[in-house]
Amino acid sequence: MLEITPQIRIAESELQERFIRAPGPGGQNVNKVETAVQLSFDIASSPSLPEAVRARLLLRNDRRIDQAGVVRIEAHRHRTRERNRADARERLVALIREATARPRPRIATRPTKGSQRRRLEAKRKRGRDKQLRRVRPGED
Repeated sequence: MLEITPQIRIAESELQERFIRAPGPGGQNVNKVETAVQLSFDIASSPSLPEAVRARLLLRNDRRIDQAGVVRIEAHRHRTRERNRADARERLVALIREATARPRPRIATRPTKGSQRRRLEAKRKRGRDKQLRRVRPGED
């Protein structure tokens, strides 16, 4: 059981792990041992996630989440399979925890009189500067 929050727990059966060879340097060990882990979790069809959390996760613009709603996390930072497995799970927990926080609603505000006045003055100044740079016909 993978605990995200006290209310959200994911069963081991919902997680798929595949062990692959890790990229990068590592000597003789890297070509023989599959220490990197590829962790997959189906967000779209998981009964463990509340609907609001699922919706926020699927709306995220994250390259790890595909069109089918499956998140894939690759971990190959460490030399051992166990540490990479733990790292992948920690990253999945962090991703889901971020989605549990409700975004604060934006409160529309109006620009102040001072900011409006400064904006218009800056536009006038910019227009004057451009006008002074202009070469008029016959003034060559």
